[in-house]
Amino acid sequence: MKDYIVRATAADTQIRAFAASTTQLVEMARMHHNTSPVATAALGRLLTAGGMMGSMMKNDTDVLTLQVQCGGPIGGMTVTADSQGHVKGYVNNPDVILPAKNGKLDVGGALGAGFLNVIKDMGLKEPYSGQTILRTGEIAEDLTYYFATSEQVPSSVGLGVLMEKDNKVRCAGGFIVQVMPFIEDEVLDKLENNIQKIQSVTAMLDDGHTPEEMLGHVLEGLDMKVVDTMPVEFSCNCSKQRIEKAIISVGKKEIQSMIDDGEEIEVKCHFCNTAYKFTVDELKELRKKALR
Repeated sequence: MKDYIVRATAADTQIRAFAASTTQLVEMARMHHNTSPVATAALGRLLTAGGMMGSMMKNDTDVLTLQVQCGGPIGGMTVTADSQGHVKGYVNNPDVILPAKNGKLDVGGALGAGFLNVIKDMGLKEPYSGQTILRTGEIAEDLTYYFATSEQVPSSVGLGVLMEKDNKVRCAGGFIVQVMPFIEDEVLDKLENNIQKIQSVTAMLDDGHTPEEMLGHVLEGLDMKVVDTMPVEFSCNCSKQRIEKAIISVGKKEIQSMIDDGEEIEVKCHFCNTAYKFTVDELKELRKKALR
């Protein structure tokens, strides 16, 4: 099954909902960064959330950034997404290893205490920025808390990544369900009852459920209507030209220091780990373009 996001409404637009299958996206991130199982699970959850939250944005040029700053051994994570389902991200310490907790990967232990920052660049003078504490470090619960406190939108977030024994990604995905201010009490009661009864995201995905079927369980009896679907993928827009601009921005003095070393340099993209090499001659050309 290809990765995709489904957008839906229910109860005559009193509820809006998103669900995603992101197995290939998370596996691609794992391969790019060679992440440990717990790092894959943590990053995979954040990538999945980023894809769905990116799809909530209106304009083609809008960019969402989810940033976890934390004191745990994973050291932090960053994910960016656009409104067309292009997602990328990285963890600060991809090698973190922790013992299992209650038979599951200890994502909360990997993150520890910290903050979740949500930044939306929508082409305005200043990007929108919201911050919340990490309540559990499990990411889904932290985003549920973020939506309620920073955006005043009561939400339920479910995220999951299941690993194979050889550390490849078996399945990944999630859902976000949000209620509108005009929701009727009986509709809310039904939704809350459904959410208490459903299986975990990984259990549903491992049973072969599609994003539509996941939402079907969450929104059972609430007249769900699928609005549209869109592909979602791990996609990085880095290039040698973009890295050149970054090198130029450090200034002539720093570039001259690289030239004086007399060896080619290698610069890696944080988001996809692609390495770009620059010879001494190339550095000399970039020095000419530097302003200071």
